[in-house]
Amino acid sequence: MYKVMLVDDDYPVLEFLSETIPWNEYGLELQGCYENGAIALEQAEKAMPDILITDIGMPRMNGLELIAKLKEQKASLRVAILSCHNEFHYAQQAVKLNVQDYVLKDTLDPKDLEKLLQQFKASLDQDERVQTHQHQLQHIVDRNKELLKEKFIRRTLQQPIMDAGDWLAEAKSFQLSLEGMECLPILGLIDEYRTAKQRFVSDDILRFAVDNIIGEVSSRDGSPAVHFAYGTKESFFLFPYLPSLKINPYDAAVERMKQIQAALNKYLKISMSFIIGERCRNPEEIKGTLNGLLASGLQRFYMDEGSIVKKQSLKHGDIDLFSWYDQASTELRELMLEKQTGPIVSTVRHWMAFLKEHSFEPEKVKDWVLKLLLDLKLKLQSLQYFRSTYAVDVLHKEILEIDSLFELEHWLVEHLQSVIALAGEIGERGKRTEVVEACHYVSLHLDKRISLEEVADHLFLNSSYFSRLFKKETGETFIEYVTRMKMNRAKELLDQTNHPVGKICEMLGYDNQSYFIKIFKASVGVTPLEYRGQKTSL
Repeated sequence: MYKVMLVDDDYPVLEFLSETIPWNEYGLELQGCYENGAIALEQAEKAMPDILITDIGMPRMNGLELIAKLKEQKASLRVAILSCHNEFHYAQQAVKLNVQDYVLKDTLDPKDLEKLLQQFKASLDQDERVQTHQHQLQHIVDRNKELLKEKFIRRTLQQPIMDAGDWLAEAKSFQLSLEGMECLPILGLIDEYRTAKQRFVSDDILRFAVDNIIGEVSSRDGSPAVHFAYGTKESFFLFPYLPSLKINPYDAAVERMKQIQAALNKYLKISMSFIIGERCRNPEEIKGTLNGLLASGLQRFYMDEGSIVKKQSLKHGDIDLFSWYDQASTELRELMLEKQTGPIVSTVRHWMAFLKEHSFEPEKVKDWVLKLLLDLKLKLQSLQYFRSTYAVDVLHKEILEIDSLFELEHWLVEHLQSVIALAGEIGERGKRTEVVEACHYVSLHLDKRISLEEVADHLFLNSSYFSRLFKKETGETFIEYVTRMKMNRAKELLDQTNHPVGKICEMLGYDNQSYFIKIFKASVGVTPLEYRGQKTSL
C-alpha cells in the first residue's frame, strides 16, 4: 500500500477527510494526520509518505516549505495542496514545486479528492512498473558484464596470452587499469558452499547475491580490487598497486578482503576465505599465479573458516593414513553402540586434528572417511536391531562436495549424531529389549570370551529362558551370533592391520590358535592367511 500523510492546522478538516475517504479500498494507508509542517517533517524522516495532502498557511512551518523539504528527499512524492488561499502567487509557487493539484477548501468535495487519490495511485503504479523494468534491464546488463568478466578470466587461465597489450586493454574495459602498476591476484572461496547453496536454493541466486554484495563494497569505498567470478564457489580479485608506494600491498589487500568478509557475513550470513598470491608485473605472471592459486588444493583443504592467508606450498603427509583406520573405526563403533552423541564431537575433532597435523591428501582423507562410514553402516546392520537409513551414493556425493577439513568436521559430527538418534529409535521399536542389550554387550566385549550364562546373568535372566528368547528373536543361537560377530571382526583386523594371526586370535579372546583357525575356516571358507592373501592380490 502507498502511504498518505494529511497536514492541516484545521482539525475538523483532518478528522473529516480521515473518516470520510475509504483509504484501504483505494490501496492506500493513512500514515498520519498532523497539525503543522514541522511535526509532519519529523514523522516523514522516520517513514517517508508516497502522497502528501497539505494546507499552506500553518504555524512553525507552512505547507510550501514542507513540500520543498520532502521533495528534496523524495522527488517522486505526489502532492495536493488543500487550502483556502486562491491567490495567484500561491499557485505559482505550487507549480514550481511540481504540485500535482491545488484544491480549495471552499469548494472541496470528497469525491473529487478520491478521484485525485486514484490518479495518484495509478501514476505511482506506473512508476513502479517502470522502475521494475529498469531494474530488470540493469540486472541483465550487470549479469552480462559479469559473464564477460568470467569469460575473460577463464581465457586468461586456459589460453595463451598472444598480445599483452590487447590483454591490458580488455582488462581496462573491466575497470582493471594496470599501466605502471603491479598486481596481487587473490582467490576467494565460499566456506561451507554446500550449506550456502541450500539456503539460497540455486547456484544462480547465490552467485547473484555474492556478486551484488562484493560490487556494493567495491563501489562504496572506491576499491582498486576488481572482482572476477569463477563459477559460484570461487572468485578472483586482482588488486593493483603502485610499486613505488611505501605501504605494504599485502596489508592493504588484507584490509580490503576483511571488508568484503564483513559485508558478506552481515547481509548474507556467508563466510569467505582468501588466498593471496605473489606480486605480478605483467599478464603472464598474473596468469601463472592465478593457475597456481587454483591448484592449491592442499592448502585450501586445511584452511580454517574465514582465513586470509598467503599462498604456501604444502607437502602432504608421508605416513600411511589407513594404518590408523582400525583405531578410528573401533572408537566410532563403540560410540555408536553406546549411543553417545556427546563424545562424538571430541572424537571427531581429535581425528580431524590428526589429519591436519599430517596434511594428508584431501582425496585420500575423503576416501578414508567414506570407508569408515560404509564399514560402520555394515556393522550397524549386522547388529540386526539397527537399520541404516543412509544410501551409499548419497554419502559419496556429499563427501566429494566438501571442500575443507573444518567443513568435513561439521558434516561428520552432524551425520554421526543423526545416525545414533535414528538407530536408537529403530532399536527401541524392534526386538525385545533383552536381545538388544545382549547384542550390545557382545559388540563391546569381542576381545573376551563370552558365554551365554555370563550374558544371561548380566541381564538378570535365566540362561535357558534367554537362550530360547534369543533364538526366537534373531533366528540363530546366541553362540552362533557371538561366533559370527567375532569372525566379522577377525576379517576387519586381517583387512585393516598387519597383525599376525596369533595376535588377532588373542585380540578376539581365543586361547587356542588352532581352534580359532578352524572356526574361521568353517565360517569364511578359507584360513586367515588365505583370506589375507586373497585381499592382498586384489
